[in-house]
Amino acid sequence: MNEQTLFDYLKGKYWDDLTQSKDKFSFYDCFSESKKTRIELKCRKRHYPNLLIEKDKYFKLVKRYIEQNEIPLYINSTPEGVYAFDLRVIKPTWTTDKRMPQTTEFDLINKVEKTYALINIEQGKKI
Repeated sequence: MNEQTLFDYLKGKYWDDLTQSKDKFSFYDCFSESKKTRIELKCRKRHYPNLLIEKDKYFKLVKRYIEQNEIPLYINSTPEGVYAFDLRVIKPTWTTDKRMPQTTEFDLINKVEKTYALINIEQGKKI
């Protein structure tokens, strides 16, 4: 599954007014005005019991919740399903690693320092 397929699935099943971010480098991927839900999407080619979220994206989504009362969701697809995480209730433990790929989506192999947390799929809901 790719992000477009995941977006289409979510729009068809949960948020009929879901719109995509116009900026592909934004801290979120889509937004539902009617349900005031801002979502970051990730698609994994392999299944992992713990899914990575970047600190910057987490805090920007949570900040929007605090300031605008928008529900911050992190939704991941893996070969074993789609998992949704409500970031209002996730309390991550942060790790910094200097060996992280700059991006997984655009085939850049440069290594950069990233601060991230691993969220166990049991903290989310399979949708």
